[in-house]
Amino acid sequence: MTLDDLPTPCLVLDLGILKRNLAAMRAALARHPGLVLRPHLKTAKCREVAALAAPDYGPITVSTLAEARHFAEGGWRDQIYAVGITPQKLDAVAALNAQGAEVKVITDDLDAARAIAAHPGPLRALVEVDIGEGRGGVPPGDEALPAIARALGPRLAGVLSHSGHSYNGRSVQEMEAVAEQERAGITAAAARLREAGLEPGIVSLGSSPTALHARDMRGVTEVRAGVYMFGDLFQAQLGTHGMADIAVTVLASVIGRKPERNAVLLDAGALALSKDRSTQAAPKDYGFGLVLDREGRPAFGEAIVLRTHQEHGEARGDGPLPFARLPVGARVRIAPNHTCLTAAAHERYYVVDGGTEVIAVWERVNFW
Repeated sequence: MTLDDLPTPCLVLDLGILKRNLAAMRAALARHPGLVLRPHLKTAKCREVAALAAPDYGPITVSTLAEARHFAEGGWRDQIYAVGITPQKLDAVAALNAQGAEVKVITDDLDAARAIAAHPGPLRALVEVDIGEGRGGVPPGDEALPAIARALGPRLAGVLSHSGHSYNGRSVQEMEAVAEQERAGITAAAARLREAGLEPGIVSLGSSPTALHARDMRGVTEVRAGVYMFGDLFQAQLGTHGMADIAVTVLASVIGRKPERNAVLLDAGALALSKDRSTQAAPKDYGFGLVLDREGRPAFGEAIVLRTHQEHGEARGDGPLPFARLPVGARVRIAPNHTCLTAAAHERYYVVDGGTEVIAVWERVNFW
């Protein structure tokens, strides 16, 4: 089976690029002896990818109960469910743990911490700390931090932060600065709990850019990162990887040609690509994706998907498009803006390894 035999649109994963990206992250973290990588599988959502990213059933991060269940049943027991927990979900997590999993939850809420502590099932939790992203978490100096940790009592597993604001950086130096800000903040939070007589065994931080560029990880026990596995057009501009290191593309077919506006219509629209516009604020705006040829090469100049409808995408070139090479039915591949959201629209990966032969089909676990 080759890419020509597949239904379009569909998701293509290049195994060689994936392995290269995984190796790059391992090499970056090897500069920090003793640091554990806990890869985030919220983008991959796939056991075959987990086997490469977290071999020998190593620790992982998940973002949904569906992922937690899927990976626990596949053998990955040591998990952090890194989305603030609600009391209504505690039964489901405790049931997984009663069956042999070790799924830890996170919270930044005192009442939720009390509910975790009072639950009869096997549960442990980390306190989420805000180091500058401004999403979930309590600041390291906030009085809520030790109060939440005390409420958890013996179920306190550690502290956790996410440097999502690293995505605002545009240079290695800016990534290094955010990484140090997060390291200093999360280790200060851990030290504060120790001073209060509490023991945060896990000190967890991370994002792909800061994990790759951090110069110092003293006091940190583990790093969580996820998008580095697949890459995308936005991460390429952050310096997480090169443009040739985007492992996931959407295979699409040409369904119309519009020479009068130097455009082609594709059968990959908003549902197949997502409407994420992350590169809009980056130095180079790639619209809804960059069109590559069937082999995944940049063969059409900068042909960018500029408009999407539910099932239509319209790509226009920065120079005259080679319409003779783009008849109706021609296959192209689209590099995504934000691979996490693009992949979420698809049920499986069609795996290639540097060519067009499909060597495997890997299922994803979607939804919640």
